[in-house]
Amino acid sequence: MEEMRTEMVDMEAQSQRSSTIFNKANCPVTLKFEDVIYKIKTKQGGFLKKNADIQEKLILKGITGIARPGEMLAMLGPSGSGKTTLLTALGGRLGGHLAGNITYNNKPFSNTMKSNTGFVTQDDVLYPNLTVTETLVYTALLRLPKTLTEEQKAQHAEAVINQLGLSRCKDSIIGGDLLRGVSGGERKRVSIGQEMLINPGLLFLDEPTSGLDSTTAQRIVSTLWELANGGRTIVMTIHQPSSRLFYMFHKVLLLSEGNIIYFGKGSNALDYFSSVGFAPSVAMNPAEFLLDLANGILTDDSWEDETSIKHTLVCAYRENLSERVKLEVSSDHDQVHDSIDDKKLKRWSNTWWQQSYVLFRRGLKERKHESFSVLKIAQVLFVAILSGLLWWKSNNSHLQDQVGLLFFYNGFWAVFPLFQAIFTFPQERLILAKERSSGMYRLSSYFMASTFVDLPTELVLPTIFFIITYWMAGLNPKAGSFFSGLFVLLFSVLCTQGLGLAVGAVVMDTKSASALGSILILVFLLPCGYYVQHVPVFIRWIKYISINQYSYKLLLLSQYKRGETYMCGDNKTCLVEDFPIIKTVGLDGLATSIIALTIMLVGYRLIAYIALMRIGVTKKIIK
Repeated sequence: MEEMRTEMVDMEAQSQRSSTIFNKANCPVTLKFEDVIYKIKTKQGGFLKKNADIQEKLILKGITGIARPGEMLAMLGPSGSGKTTLLTALGGRLGGHLAGNITYNNKPFSNTMKSNTGFVTQDDVLYPNLTVTETLVYTALLRLPKTLTEEQKAQHAEAVINQLGLSRCKDSIIGGDLLRGVSGGERKRVSIGQEMLINPGLLFLDEPTSGLDSTTAQRIVSTLWELANGGRTIVMTIHQPSSRLFYMFHKVLLLSEGNIIYFGKGSNALDYFSSVGFAPSVAMNPAEFLLDLANGILTDDSWEDETSIKHTLVCAYRENLSERVKLEVSSDHDQVHDSIDDKKLKRWSNTWWQQSYVLFRRGLKERKHESFSVLKIAQVLFVAILSGLLWWKSNNSHLQDQVGLLFFYNGFWAVFPLFQAIFTFPQERLILAKERSSGMYRLSSYFMASTFVDLPTELVLPTIFFIITYWMAGLNPKAGSFFSGLFVLLFSVLCTQGLGLAVGAVVMDTKSASALGSILILVFLLPCGYYVQHVPVFIRWIKYISINQYSYKLLLLSQYKRGETYMCGDNKTCLVEDFPIIKTVGLDGLATSIIALTIMLVGYRLIAYIALMRIGVTKKIIK
């Protein structure tokens, strides 16, 4: 308890010391929504039936309300009532069959409003290995305009840290499921802080107290209440708040199966329901009573049919409150002029190069723990030394061993980078969707930064592996052979990485992508000429789309030339090109192999980029 009091005092002191730039919203927003209707299409009869009926299901059934600057609107309702759908629609992130009229300062959703709106999702999607300060600073570098210097952006991040009471944990990592970090409440405040960096006039939050204890939930809502007092409009969904939280809400909107059954001041809710015949029989948390009503449940068992209760509540709202709410919305003509001309507002806060550079720096910070982990380095070194010992000082008299080592290069450094790349985009899908929806950066900037972040691991480890095994195994000592072999290995690694990125981006499920990647590598390795030297004509086409076929050919070309000989028996020499495996693969087609790998290097990454384009695209509201 003493530690809790100390933290509360510390939060208040930090809030008082925080920068005045966040005391008030830059542009206050009045949010109005009238007769909002949302439909989804459902298929009846199953996917395997040809004559399955396509039916429309109403999720939102004509929702009307208003939230002004300085107000905190809480949307309550049981699971499936449509409150998250409504919040997403009001935040400008829901497309499809959406009808009605949603305005912001009596204007439709626009780039100006998007830059003045914050949206905090229910799940705190954050990088686990970054500290609180690093998380907010990198967000500031991406979201704040390029007219500010990097130092000024860092100062904005520090001001948010102070205002949200995060100073005590600012140097702690965020953490995750398997990594100890900050607490759940602190993580939620970091998510709020990311949106507060742009000092929004309108802030949406989806279940900000979900999974938190009552004391932490109280702190979160108290912080939001203070933000609302700064002239901001706060709109949130909340499942089951405590009574002390409930009375902090300026307005409450109660939903039941997509219907609105109450809209007004939270303090007037119980009086309203008592006036229409639904009074609590015992003293209880008003939020719990409202949720019971939304579920069609009464404590006194005077009603037995849940459907009748819900229908009665919907009718009561239409008779007693609906017209008053519509009048309040239609009579409100207060319009705060935007400080930024929407026509002059650029879509992106920073240039492509600035975004790429910041994302590259952030990626290095986040992935360095995984990319150069002790386990991964030890794994590569162990296999390299073991391979060097197994192929120790093999020469042309052991040509079978040498071509086997080259094929091992080809196989090991196809599997290793493939599976590392496969996990890249599925693991970051939620973060990418969240940040792209906020308009933080271009997809091309993210893709380019992600590609270059992985290069140190993709190139350094195979280089070390190649150097160790090459000289231990006694391969061709000529400098040209060594460097051309290293170039081929790194080139094939980049191609395989591209294949992994494409598989991960298309499938977006780590288990399914891993299974698909395993099959592809197996299919590509089998027809290379090492395992099978007489591939039937009808299946020979596979080798022409195989990365490993071309890279294996180039590895052989780096070591052997036509006309060279090897010891094929007692004092007997044979031509290298006549060795069965080499004869099958061939010592020609250098240019063709390089061109094919180049096409694959670019092509697989292009597939990955196109696949990512479907993620995180913000849809406009349909009026």
